[in-house]
Amino acid sequence: MKHHAFTIVCAAMITGCSLAPVYERPAAPVAATYPTGPAYAAPQAGTSQVAAADLGWRDFLVDARLQRLVTLGLANNADLRVAMLNVERVRAQYALQRASALPQVDAQVSAGRSRTSANGTRNNVAAGLNVAWELDFFGRLRDLNRAAQLEYLASAHARQAAEILLVAQIADQYLTLVADDALLAVTHNTLIASRAAYDIVQQQFNAGIAAELDLRLAQTTVDQAEANLAAQTRARAQAENALVLLVGQPLPADLPAPLALDQQALATLPAGLPSDLLTRRPDILQAEATLQAENANIGAARAAFFPSISLTGSAGASSPALGSLFKAGSSVWSFVPALTLPIFNGGANQANLDIARIDKDIGIVQYQQAIQTAFREVADGLAAQGTYDRQLAVQQRDAASQQRRLELQTQLYTSGLDTYQNVLNAQTALYASQTNVVTARLNQLTSQVGLYRALGGGWIARTGETPRAADAGLRSSPTAAQP
Repeated sequence: MKHHAFTIVCAAMITGCSLAPVYERPAAPVAATYPTGPAYAAPQAGTSQVAAADLGWRDFLVDARLQRLVTLGLANNADLRVAMLNVERVRAQYALQRASALPQVDAQVSAGRSRTSANGTRNNVAAGLNVAWELDFFGRLRDLNRAAQLEYLASAHARQAAEILLVAQIADQYLTLVADDALLAVTHNTLIASRAAYDIVQQQFNAGIAAELDLRLAQTTVDQAEANLAAQTRARAQAENALVLLVGQPLPADLPAPLALDQQALATLPAGLPSDLLTRRPDILQAEATLQAENANIGAARAAFFPSISLTGSAGASSPALGSLFKAGSSVWSFVPALTLPIFNGGANQANLDIARIDKDIGIVQYQQAIQTAFREVADGLAAQGTYDRQLAVQQRDAASQQRRLELQTQLYTSGLDTYQNVLNAQTALYASQTNVVTARLNQLTSQVGLYRALGGGWIARTGETPRAADAGLRSSPTAAQP
């Protein structure tokens, strides 16, 4: 009997198969190259020779203060910790699924007393091991195990995407804070100039040289500058609060000194090809792992139409007295193979198969959508990289021109050759032009950070560092099933 059981087990291991469809990666619904045209500048001499995904964030974000904040955020951010815990949770679910494919062994000890009219009262003590094992002839458990493994891998890629996003979010928020400081400086200088101009007009009004209208206009520029200063002080405080949330702790007092907005420098990134995104974007890898899991679930749903075979057995000892439980002649054993053939279940198996197929169709659409989104993000980043340099240069020239215009208008007014309204107009134009320069510089930097993330950058700290595998935990597990 034991030899017969061994033969059945070997046959199950040899003939076990999967009914899952052969997986084929869906076609990428994007062009083979990124867009070209006036918005997409040709690679410049300063373009990095390292792909964004291989460029460490410490080499991309050169501000020492920002580097420290990213380090703190990676250690303390709540969203990232939740993503990491989700990976551990899915890994535990994978281990649970793997356990269902292995033999289940239980130890059992029982004691009882019975009475019959023929034999009177009788004691019985028993101890033994119970073994149960479902033979996976049609690959149902194997496909479920494969699906659970791929779901774990998808969660690991989701965690990788969360970390890359966090690096970009901290960089964006930090640059916003630096830009707020620059705007505060512009507004503060404008307020000083407005107050100085008001004092001059006040003196002229007191001397009967200037009209009251000029005095009121001068007061208007001071009031507007003070209102702008209050609004930007509020925005700066809120930006810092948002940065604290991303970092996950109050900002330390010993942070390195920040670089000014015009000192921030980020590398010009090579675009590569859209096909590179399929292996470098963790959200695309996550979507594909989910799709593969749904493909495996189809195999499990198909296997439910076929018979299932299980083996149960027990071995131990039974005796009317505890003291003689393990003496010769007390041993008992049983072996019971069972076959279950589905005949009628109200269409549940067909419904489960339909659901699995629809889930796969949804997964295909979501995978292709992830590729399209990534393509759009990279194309947008390349358009920004190709145009912001020119825009910023023009706006800086305009700010210089507006500064000179204000100087000339002020000279004309103090000489009595022009009205104060034109001075006010020049002050307003200069302030708007200076804030436009700050905004354009901020947008240039944040779009470059966005391109870095869109190309898969932010997973390694230093260029040349060996990237951590998203499924490092799975690969290192001694019991992990192989794909």
